[in-house]
Amino acid sequence: MINTDYADKKSRLHRFFLLATCYLLLATLLGCGYTTRSFIAPSIKTIYIEPFLNKIDITSELSENKKYKTYFPLLEAKITRAVVDRFVFDGNLRIGKPETADVVLKGELLDYAKDALRYNTSDNSTVEEYRLSLRVNVSLIDRNENKTLWEQNNFVGDTTYFISGSSAKSEETALSDAVKDLARRIVALTIEEW
Repeated sequence: MINTDYADKKSRLHRFFLLATCYLLLATLLGCGYTTRSFIAPSIKTIYIEPFLNKIDITSELSENKKYKTYFPLLEAKITRAVVDRFVFDGNLRIGKPETADVVLKGELLDYAKDALRYNTSDNSTVEEYRLSLRVNVSLIDRNENKTLWEQNNFVGDTTYFISGSSAKSEETALSDAVKDLARRIVALTIEEW
C-alpha cells in the first residue's frame, strides 16, 4: 500500500519544479531587460569632447576664508582625458574631430571640495575620512542642428577616502577616483538620458 501523504507531497514537489522550470524558460526567452544598446539616436555616431574649462575662482577664497583650498593644477585636463577614455571604453560613440562630430560635449569645472566626513572618536578633532567632490557644468550639443540636447549644471562626481588605516589613500589617488566617477556619470548621462 502506497502512503498517500508521500504521493501527495511528491506530486506537489513535481508540479513546483515544473512550474519553476516554465518560469525560468519564459524569463530566458523574454530577457531580463538588460541591454548594451544605448538610448541615443541612431544617427548620432561620433562625439567631440571639448577641453573642460577651469572656472574655479581661487581669488574669492582668499578674502572669504583667509586661506586657499588645496588646488590641483590642470585638473580640468585630467577630467577631459577621463571623459574621453570613458567614452572609448563605453564604445557607443566614437571620438570625432570638432568639425565632423555629430555631437559636442562641453564642460566647465566649477569647484573642487574636500569635506570632512568622520572624525577620530577619541579627540573629535582629527579627521579620519574625507569626501572629495568635483562640481561641473556640462552640456551636449547637436553640432548639425546647433541645438542643446541636454544640459546639467552643478553635476557632481565624488569619492570618499580614509587618511589612515588599511583603507587609507592619498588625496591624489582619491582625486583620481573622483575624476573617474565624474567621467562615468557624464558618459551614463549622455548615453542614457535623452
